[in-house]
Amino acid sequence: MNRLKYLILSLTALLTLGLVSACSGDDDDSGQSSIETTVSATSLTFSKAAETQKLYVLASQQPGITSSESWCTVSYQSVSSLGTYTYNVSVTANSDTDDRTATLTVSVGSFSATVAITQSQEDGLVVGQTTYDDIPAAGQEISITLSSNGSYSYSTDVSWITASATRAMTSEALTFVVGTNTGAARTGTITFMLNDLSAAVTVNQLAGQSNIISGETPAEIAASMGLGWNLGNQLESHNSGVAEETAWGNAAATQTTFDKLAEAGFTTIRIPVTWMGHIGDAPSYTIDSDWMDRVYQVVGYAEQAGLNAIINVHHDGADSAYWLNIAQAFSDSEANATIKEKLAAVWTQIATKFADKGNFLMFEAMNEIHDGSWSVSHSGVYAILNEWNQTFVDAVRATGGNNTTRYLGVPGYSTNIDYTVAGFELPKDVVDNRLLVAVHYYDPYNYTLGATVSQWGHTGTDTDGWGDESYLVGQMEKMKTNFIDKGIPAYIGEMGCVRRGTTSGEAFRQYYLEYLCKACKDYAMCPFYWDNGYAGSGSETSGLISHSTGQWLNTDAEAIVEVMKRAIYTEDEGYTLESVYNSAP
Repeated sequence: MNRLKYLILSLTALLTLGLVSACSGDDDDSGQSSIETTVSATSLTFSKAAETQKLYVLASQQPGITSSESWCTVSYQSVSSLGTYTYNVSVTANSDTDDRTATLTVSVGSFSATVAITQSQEDGLVVGQTTYDDIPAAGQEISITLSSNGSYSYSTDVSWITASATRAMTSEALTFVVGTNTGAARTGTITFMLNDLSAAVTVNQLAGQSNIISGETPAEIAASMGLGWNLGNQLESHNSGVAEETAWGNAAATQTTFDKLAEAGFTTIRIPVTWMGHIGDAPSYTIDSDWMDRVYQVVGYAEQAGLNAIINVHHDGADSAYWLNIAQAFSDSEANATIKEKLAAVWTQIATKFADKGNFLMFEAMNEIHDGSWSVSHSGVYAILNEWNQTFVDAVRATGGNNTTRYLGVPGYSTNIDYTVAGFELPKDVVDNRLLVAVHYYDPYNYTLGATVSQWGHTGTDTDGWGDESYLVGQMEKMKTNFIDKGIPAYIGEMGCVRRGTTSGEAFRQYYLEYLCKACKDYAMCPFYWDNGYAGSGSETSGLISHSTGQWLNTDAEAIVEVMKRAIYTEDEGYTLESVYNSAP
């Protein structure tokens, strides 16, 4: 096809080679010097879309140009001092079923020439390389060579592939940036479109992690866990004493969910599980096989996606209202013995089912165990929970296989940092450095979950009056002093902040989560965002990602994930808690 740059080059070459005739010494009828008439092209080719190209004629007087077809028109534009006449040759869009042709006739005195016009019925769109494999986890730029005969557009199906700069539609080499991968190996597609045509480029990026929880120190273990996410209000949901995956409004989780979580940049997925309603009678306490198999399947989704996973016993111990009742155990030693017997039986079955799974999988004993008041009515409950944690560890280790060295999470009382520091006792274990202390962080509640105030931190005016940056750092210091500094790893199994749905509210939400996650990184603890799948705004609406499709639930979700990723994965020495503090809204 003839492009403007080629036409200009052609004309320049003609002039340079002396095709403009020297004066002959004889005057023509008009008295002008004689110039050898030259036309810049003998043919022009157009795409099916409406389009305009340039035609140049070097002549001693203005040429006459006619077109044989009405869909092709010629209009005079200008003339240079050297006698170069510029014309626009325009075609309308070709709606015919075939290519079409026209002829331009150029006349100057006795000179006559023709220019063949061809307009395609088909668009052309070809990429030079359709697959880019083994892109390193650190990311890199890729250059895509594209040939087309029209104005094209493009799109990507993933957020981690972006154009590196604004481009003109006529570009033939496009540069895209493949972002850093902190999760499993992943695949993205860049699709180019030209009217009804499309061409796809597949980008395959290597995994950014080893798919295993590992390390001997708290910092090493936290780094291997990365950024965590909770599949909340899913397998732990229940009605009338029976756990059911869709009981609280979320559709069933899928493999796509976990693939998208890995793509989004999460590294470890906490999968809360409630078992009540699926546990048989004493003495075997047999767990229903269908429920066990569904939990096994969901863990398999995480494994397939290259994610670490945590499963637990969740609402069975909620508010001392069900079988894992610490208030009853405290007041009745026989009841406590029965509960421990049942807890051991449940965990023996779970551990046996998953004994072949590698260290991408971690078990967590229980969730938010308290006597119904969220406070400590009697310090004796600390001892009961410590007994239960020991029962859990002993049951899992006794099943052998990979469970002998599997990492295990053991919670403090109500997973509250202050109560954990006050009463937690690390269970005895047959291996070193495989037990992690589990706590949660939702302070201040009226800001993070209740949403009765809209701002947080030193620049906020509509705040709860407590729980600001200094308080948050103080809580992290308590975990550091009592556990991390003693070589005992820990993690924040739940944290989060509900959506506000306003620009100001979301700015403070991003700030809170970035500051919290950066503090977790600095104090060697992996944080897990609580995502209950609810997409609105206000109290208890902490959803980011659809639990069935993995798609973003709202316009603010991706930005929230990006600030948490920045806090966890940034290694720049200039990026500190202080720099985050100074960026407060």
